[in-house]
Amino acid sequence: MTRIVAISAGLSDPSTTRMLADRLVESAQQQSGDVSVEVVSLRELAHEITDATLTGFAPPRLQDAIDKVVAADGLIAVTPIFKASYPGLFKSFIDVLEADSLIGKPVLLAATGGTARHSLAIDHALRPLFAYLQALVVPTGVFASPHDWGTDGTNALGQRIDRAAGELVSLLKGAGTGRAPSDDIDLFSDTFLSISRPSVP
Repeated sequence: MTRIVAISAGLSDPSTTRMLADRLVESAQQQSGDVSVEVVSLRELAHEITDATLTGFAPPRLQDAIDKVVAADGLIAVTPIFKASYPGLFKSFIDVLEADSLIGKPVLLAATGGTARHSLAIDHALRPLFAYLQALVVPTGVFASPHDWGTDGTNALGQRIDRAAGELVSLLKGAGTGRAPSDDIDLFSDTFLSISRPSVP
């Protein structure tokens, strides 16, 4: 069975970052009947991650999470964005992984933020990080701002979630990204309009 691990770096409880991770997991499961998915919440491992950063040794609970990430066939990485980049907890977890842990591993990148201005962080912060780790990042990144959780943005967010999850599943099945030139994102679709022209309350 194909194994996917989702990393959620949400710092609050409840967390929109965890909500987005759960939505991506649900979509991946719906699009692939033969997949097991587990969510690793970094918030619950914050102290262990700090200890590992300082000592160079991962406590058992953190080591278990690391082992799951390394053994997974695919990865979903979801983080909040603060001041145009990922928080220290997310980066610290990535830092405790061995440098070759993610080589060739299909990865779906997603993020949440307080404003759509943070949406480019997936491309200018997350993609370079995972490119350095030599992971295979799917074309579609998923960003969700507060607007996306409202009535106007829900459909557009769902489209992005399904597209990205579908790309990850397709890669795991050995069929490339499942995308074709005719599948280019329409700049006038609900996806883009929900970000560029959010409704004013």
